[in-house]
Amino acid sequence: MYVPRHFSPTDEDVRQLLNRHGAADLVTVTEDGLQATLLPFVHDPEAGAHGSLIGHMARNNEQWKLPTAGQAMVIVRGPDAYVTPTWYPSKAEHHRHVPTWNYITAHVHGNLLVHDDPAWVEDQVRRLTDKHEAGAATPWSVDDAPAPYLRGQLRAIVGVELSITRIEAKFKLSQNRSETDIGGVVHGLRSRGQGQDGALADAVHAYRPRRPGDAGPSVQDGSGRKL
Repeated sequence: MYVPRHFSPTDEDVRQLLNRHGAADLVTVTEDGLQATLLPFVHDPEAGAHGSLIGHMARNNEQWKLPTAGQAMVIVRGPDAYVTPTWYPSKAEHHRHVPTWNYITAHVHGNLLVHDDPAWVEDQVRRLTDKHEAGAATPWSVDDAPAPYLRGQLRAIVGVELSITRIEAKFKLSQNRSETDIGGVVHGLRSRGQGQDGALADAVHAYRPRRPGDAGPSVQDGSGRKL
């Protein structure tokens, strides 16, 4: 991944992204070519040397059955949106601006493990459910489902775990713009209010104090060093 220094997040930023994200794309290389499945994952920072992403997929999905050539990758995304040059106050000065796209993303590399074990899968489902039901007025629990029905559902899925070896992350949030232009982007996103505009505006606003060179780099050179 190409990551200019001013778009490089801190390690804590990346950890927060992994902890809060919903679904992500699991990508593997097989003899049949590239395989990809969108799956909800739970980040387990205590598993292995660098943590892991744990999830599950349908037993009928061929991806988990196909041997992986090398490591797998999970593509995690935060909010993203189109940014128009008309939001930059500096446009009125010289018009030397073009459209761009702001986004948050991380490429999580690691070794893919398959868990065809009902107990492991049930634990993963419970953790995933608890994560996304947290805060609900009446949270649903796995125990709400009849036991025979639950056993049948668990037999229809298998567990997958990406044991993380390195992470490449990019938070492209207008950090290379002037403070005035950044304010214009935040105002423009909130005024437009489409799709993920609000969430992205919050992220851009949170990064406003950061100037090029302020943020420490996350792992992005393939060395597997500190995450």
